[in-house]
Amino acid sequence: MIKKLGLIFLTILMITFSAACSNDANTDAKDSDSKDKGSKDEPVELTFMMWGSEAHQEVYNKLIVKFNETHPNIKVKMESVPFPDYQQKITVLAAGRELPDVGWVAERMVPQFMENGLLEDVSSFQDDKEYNMDDFFPSTLDLFKKDNKLYGIPFSTPPMVMFYNKDVFVKAGEKTPNEHVAAGTWNWEQFEKSAKAISSDGVYGANFFRDWNTWIALLSHTWSNGGDLFNKDQSKFTWNSPEGVETLEMLQRMMFTDSSHPKAGEQVSFDSGKIGMFFDVYSYVSAARNVKDFAWDIAPLPEGSEGRFPMLGQAGYGLFKGSKHPEEAKELLKFFTSQVGITETSTFFVPPRESVLSSDQFVNQPNNPPAESIKRAVLDEMDNARLQAGHISWQKIDTAIQFGFDELFGQLKEPEEILKGMEEKINPILK
Repeated sequence: MIKKLGLIFLTILMITFSAACSNDANTDAKDSDSKDKGSKDEPVELTFMMWGSEAHQEVYNKLIVKFNETHPNIKVKMESVPFPDYQQKITVLAAGRELPDVGWVAERMVPQFMENGLLEDVSSFQDDKEYNMDDFFPSTLDLFKKDNKLYGIPFSTPPMVMFYNKDVFVKAGEKTPNEHVAAGTWNWEQFEKSAKAISSDGVYGANFFRDWNTWIALLSHTWSNGGDLFNKDQSKFTWNSPEGVETLEMLQRMMFTDSSHPKAGEQVSFDSGKIGMFFDVYSYVSAARNVKDFAWDIAPLPEGSEGRFPMLGQAGYGLFKGSKHPEEAKELLKFFTSQVGITETSTFFVPPRESVLSSDQFVNQPNNPPAESIKRAVLDEMDNARLQAGHISWQKIDTAIQFGFDELFGQLKEPEEILKGMEEKINPILK
């Protein structure tokens, strides 16, 4: 009898324990669901880093307001760093594990950032049908691909164009670059002649430099004549060539013989009206729209013996590693690169989404160049444009090249000797 009572008591105890465990499990599950649900509403702060102007920041402030309509719990803190300091700033932040969540990356930065493992893989974006990755021009994604993974999304793919002061050409009685394009006579020889002809009264015929550390525009001249900065696998510096010498000799003539180009240190901007022709990527149009004192337009770059190959600038967004809120950071990146986001930023940038590039909204911005000029200098040149060089040691390479240009600007050495010196400094870096 005692044994039987013991079994009954044991059975009751087990049932009670089982029920208690079940209740605890249900409670934990409810608590877990509650926490998961609540986490979506928890305040989150993301850092977005860029190097843009105040006008760019204004566009992003408006974009962030739109983003917050569907993501009210995510606060986006925007930080702007000057472009010359940006790459070094990211490197310093990476060392201190204080990288931004999302940030701009330029073409020359991408190889180094990928090599150092600073960028997150965003290949999963391709699986989102609503995001519509097929809307991007495939070539605009190549820069961000490595080992079948995608480490960034472009937002700007502007080819280099020539901004020119129409009034200066009219005053000098010279054909404009677009008139030469129409006549089939727009080549580098004619460019030099035109620059010399319109130079007078404190006006320089042309300027290749956005600032005196930005020499990259000159590569379009070298490319058009069959030369290049590096060989294909970037194992050798190849600008020390007849084509490279020709490029530096052209600049030397314009600076010191024809006086058709500013000398180093002179701060003469296109919007001052003192520059006849100015080389920059199409994104500069956002500044040119504010010019009211003279008529201006854009034209394709001159042709060389091998054709016309404008430099293609490219900038994109990177999702940086180490984010405390990676899923929220992905949502911000998706929004910035959605059709809505790319359309908003197309005020300043050449969009990588086909639907936006072909839209009237992109072409018909207030104070834009004529639609015909945009088609001729931008849309029709996209297939000819080439990405500027990038390398994991770009900063060292750039420093060596700038040193060579300092020798040219100071008339310390001739182009052949300058390029030889560049080669001696840069080849060891490439190995």
